Amino acid sequence: MDFCLEYGCSSLNKYGEELCGDQVDLCRNGDWTTLVLADGLGSGVKASILSTLTSKILCRMIADNIDPIDSIETVLQTLPVCKVRGIAYSTFSVIHINRHGEGSLIEFDNPQAILFHDGRCMDFDRTEVEIGGKKVYKSALALQENDMVLVMSDGTVHAGLGKILNFGWSRKQIMEHLDRTVRPEMSARAVCCLLASACNDLYLDKPGDDTTVAAIKLRKPLSVSLMVGPPVDRESDGYYVSSFLAQPGKKVVCGGTTAMIVARNLGKTLETSFDFPDKDVPPIGFIEGIDLVTEGVLTMRRLLDLSSKYLSVSDLTPKTFPKKDGASLLAEILFEEATDITFFVGQSVNKAHQGLEIDTTLKLKLVEHLAANLRAMGKTVTIYYD
Repeated sequence: MDFCLEYGCSSLNKYGEELCGDQVDLCRNGDWTTLVLADGLGSGVKASILSTLTSKILCRMIADNIDPIDSIETVLQTLPVCKVRGIAYSTFSVIHINRHGEGSLIEFDNPQAILFHDGRCMDFDRTEVEIGGKKVYKSALALQENDMVLVMSDGTVHAGLGKILNFGWSRKQIMEHLDRTVRPEMSARAVCCLLASACNDLYLDKPGDDTTVAAIKLRKPLSVSLMVGPPVDRESDGYYVSSFLAQPGKKVVCGGTTAMIVARNLGKTLETSFDFPDKDVPPIGFIEGIDLVTEGVLTMRRLLDLSSKYLSVSDLTPKTFPKKDGASLLAEILFEEATDITFFVGQSVNKAHQGLEIDTTLKLKLVEHLAANLRAMGKTVTIYYD
């Protein structure tokens, strides 16, 4: 079975630094995904430049089917060595994996990667390989559904050093924390944010080192279709709704007029909730056979704001959405659950919006910006206009 490879990343800058000395790059080539986390020596501009060069060169070479060992040898020979400490200016972790969960993990001087399998953290079987006089560790990957590979910079194991913890946060303690807090349904991005947030707490909001966590999770694909707005030609309502309902996976309807059209074509009743979990987001509705019914433009606006925060690698807000307002419920479906998203966007002018700062152009822009953010999350997005 072909699975989806879900990616996540979260990062903390060393306190007082504008640039992060860690860099994460992701490349996709057909069924293969390559992720590189590089950690530049020290912090600031020099560390940022060296980690960026390392991650981009490695990611591009391996993604272009150049042998990973040859790619790493090229990078290790290219990178300068610190004259004072006698160590490389950048360390790195590489995940190279296909949609079947098969591939390899290669690590050079970063904290040992963690495998999250069957609800708990585990170690990988590692083989030591000498490349260019350096000790590099290689592991074969054979992931199963919902397995996750987490790689990290050494800011994680230094968290709390000299503050809350005398000797930092050990890898064993990190694994125990993840065992307690990670749920199998959590996305890769949510897990990365959870761990980075815990590190930030141990640093007392003043990280003593650049701290980055990145992950790839193997999961089943889930399709979600959204119908946003009625079509221009009222005569095509039936065809429009039929096309929407014919899609696989979950169904979401956004907008009161759109919801009435869908309910009428289904021969069902549209019911509206009187609960306001969030005073700025209109209440949701209910149609039998539809997974979620929300208001239109105001909900989409909030959803767009939530998507920008969700994408930010430095925002430590939990990447889950327990609130029951329409925007939060939709965010949970689109950001955390969906892998393939299809928009059915009707371009009819809503008479109820005449005289308000809401028009078809605004709705289209909201959909386009949201689609761009969803693609940045790694989702496959398709838009049909009517």
